[in-house]
Formats: sequence, structure tokens, C-alpha cells
Amino acid sequence: MSETLPPPTGNLPELTVSEIAGAVKRTLETAFGRVRVRGEITEMKLYASGHTYMALKDEGAKIRAIIWKGNASRIGMKPENGIEVIATGRITSYPERSEYQLIIERLDYAGEGALLARIEALRLRLLGEGLFDAARKRALPMLPRVIGVVSSPQGAVIQDIKTTIARRFPSHIVLWPVAVQGEGAAAQIAAAIAGFGALPPDGTIPRPDVLIIARGGGSLEDLMAFNDEAVVRAAAMSPIPLISAVGHETDTTLIDFVSDRRAPTPTAAAELAVPDRIALAADLAQSGARLAGALLRIAQTVRLRLDRAASGLPDLPALVGAARQRLDDRGERLVLALPALLIVRRAALDRLAGRLLHPRELIAAKRHQVALLAQRLAVPTAARLRESRLRLDAAAARLESVSYNAVLARGFALAINPKGEPVTSAKAAAASRRLTIRFHDGDAGVQTNARGAGAVQPTLDL
Repeated sequence: MSETLPPPTGNLPELTVSEIAGAVKRTLETAFGRVRVRGEITEMKLYASGHTYMALKDEGAKIRAIIWKGNASRIGMKPENGIEVIATGRITSYPERSEYQLIIERLDYAGEGALLARIEALRLRLLGEGLFDAARKRALPMLPRVIGVVSSPQGAVIQDIKTTIARRFPSHIVLWPVAVQGEGAAAQIAAAIAGFGALPPDGTIPRPDVLIIARGGGSLEDLMAFNDEAVVRAAAMSPIPLISAVGHETDTTLIDFVSDRRAPTPTAAAELAVPDRIALAADLAQSGARLAGALLRIAQTVRLRLDRAASGLPDLPALVGAARQRLDDRGERLVLALPALLIVRRAALDRLAGRLLHPRELIAAKRHQVALLAQRLAVPTAARLRESRLRLDAAAARLESVSYNAVLARGFALAINPKGEPVTSAKAAAASRRLTIRFHDGDAGVQTNARGAGAVQPTLDL
């Protein structure tokens, strides 16, 4: 029968898992406290709770990191995978997984190289979208009534802009104050650009005709708000022409590529926004002098042409005087002509009136004619017919007595040529080859044969 051995005993205390995890957590938090860790962001994921989970890595190791929701708006930059950063925060552990992790309170870009690489990557992406195309650039208004400025209300930038505009061409300035660097600066600048564009033209706050986005010089980190994608897209979408004036002349930010005009300094931006009134007045005076000279030359040319045309025209007053004289003469003659015409017409009328019969005489003549017709109609019709028949018979007898038919009946004949004309001589008969001999009881055709002068030999052809 075997015996159960008692558990070994020693000087080591017996600890639970939770006690060990708590001790490790306290040791980490006590030994490290606040730390700055440099590494590349990887495995970043934003949860629905608003917390951001990620990892920081370098060539040899990787550490888990968390950005709590309440601190997300104050970390200083927008985290993205692949960006090398310096994370400031506290080291702690997560006992349930036996992991240690970094609670991030602030993020900064790790040197200018990382910043420039990130800016270049964003520039290439926006360039591919066409946001920097020259065709999108708009002309600035020549005489803006209202100038909008997005800048810090403190510092020399806004004073330089005010002084320059007052000196060159005094105009109304509307300032939208923003933070130009640090936490939340990019969001404020983007909101200011969009806010100016959303102002109604006839609102309480006048809508600017041109915008100036300005800040003074600084390091690359100080100017990062103007390299932010939200700021660049807001400038590209602005309905108002925009001038960028960020940093010094050698500084270049992404907003410079998308703006309508880029100024090396805020003072230069103000000079671009408004013209120089002295130079403008001089240009106006010069243009006015040139215009006056041109008008004078045109007037002289027109006057010369008019003089030449006038020399070729007749004497209008003389023409009008002659026409007036003819009119007076015609008027006087017309006054005299009308009575004379009436006298002539009256004399002609009197002559015609003397030749006309009186209506009573005309009526009496017509009555006499009617009476004669009535008398003629009263003669008996039969007697008139007998009288007419006797006259017709007498005329027929006279006609028959002179007709050649009676001569033909006594044995004579009539020669007729083909034309139907009577032939009265042998010479005329010889001229026709064929004749018609008309007897009292009909016609007979004959042919003629000439035998000697004036001889005709007829051939009967019945």
C-alpha cells in the first residue's frame, strides 16, 4: 500500500495569476511612467466604440498601442498605417492576454523625412485626381469689394494684410479667426474656407469676393495644417477665388498647389488681392489721355471729310430761295388761272347750250315720229305684200334681161380659164392649156393647141 507524499514546502510565497498580473502591471507603470516611443504605425483599426487600436514596430520588435476615444481629438495628428511617428504615453499591461501596451496621449511625426514622404504621397494622390490642374484656376477679381482672410487673429500676419490693403486700395476685410498650427488647426481652417463659401451674397455678413489663407513662417511641423487633406479639398471646393500665403517664400505647402494664386508672403497676397490705386489712377489718366487724343483725331478726320463733302454740295440757301420764288410764282399764277378757267368753261357751256334743243321740242319731235309710225302701221298688210311682190317681179325681170344666160340661150357660149375668169381673146386663150366652155345647159372642158400667132385649135374633152 503506497503512501501519499506531502506537498513540498519552501520560502516562496504562493501567488495567484491575478496577483502576478497586477504586480507586473504596477511594475511597468512605475518603472516607465510616461515614455516617448518611436516606431511605424501598423495594424491600425478604429472600432465602433471610438477607440483606435494599433501597433508600433521597428526592425526588431512590436508593441501594442491604444488611443482612447476621449483622447482621439487631442493627439495632434491623424494616425495612418505606414507612418513613422513618435508616440507619447504610458506603458501598462493587459492582464487577460498577458500583454503590455502603450496608451497613446500624443502623436508626432518622426522627423522631416517622414513628414515629407507623407506630404509627397498625398500630393501625388491629389494630383492624380486632377485637383492641381491649371484649368481649375480662376482669375482674381480686379476690384474686390470684400476680402476674406483666414488666419490667426494675433500676430503680424493680419496686421500686414490690413496695412497693405489700406495703403494700396482700401477695402472691407472680414477675418475668420483660426488656429494656424497645433491640435485642431486643420479642421478650423477647412471649416473657415467652407464657411466663407456658404455665406449668402446678400447676408448680414458680406460674402467675400476673394479669400486669403495666410500664416507666417515656421518649421515643417508648424505648417502641417496646410498640408492636411481636408484643408486642401476645402480650398479646391471653394466657390470663391483663393490666394494662399503660407510661410516664407521658400516654404511650399499642398494648399499652394490647389489655390488659384500663390503668394510668397501675406503682404504679397494682399498686393495680389487689390490693385495699387496710385498706379491704377495713373493708368486711368494715361488711358484717358490716349482716349481723348484718339477722339480728337477722329473728330478732326470727320470734320475734314465733312468739309470736303460740304464743298461738293450746292448752295442750299440759294436752292431754297429759288424754290420759294417758284412757289410764289406758281401760287400767283394759280390764283389768276382759276377765274380764267371758269370764264372759258362758262363760254363753252353757253355755246353748247345754244345748240341744244329745248326738252319740249325734243318731246314734240318724238311724238311726231311716233304718229308717223302709227300711220304706217295702219296700212293693210296684204296690200303691202302685193306691192312688195310686184316690185320683186319687176326687179327679177330687169335682172334677167341683163343676165348672160339669155345670151347663151340664143346660141352663144362663154370661155372660162381654170381660174374662173372669162376669156375674151385668142391671146388669152393661148395662154391657158385648158378652158371650160359654158353653154346655156351646162359646161364642157376643152384643150387648146396653138398654131401660129393667135391661132387656137380646140379639142373637145367632154
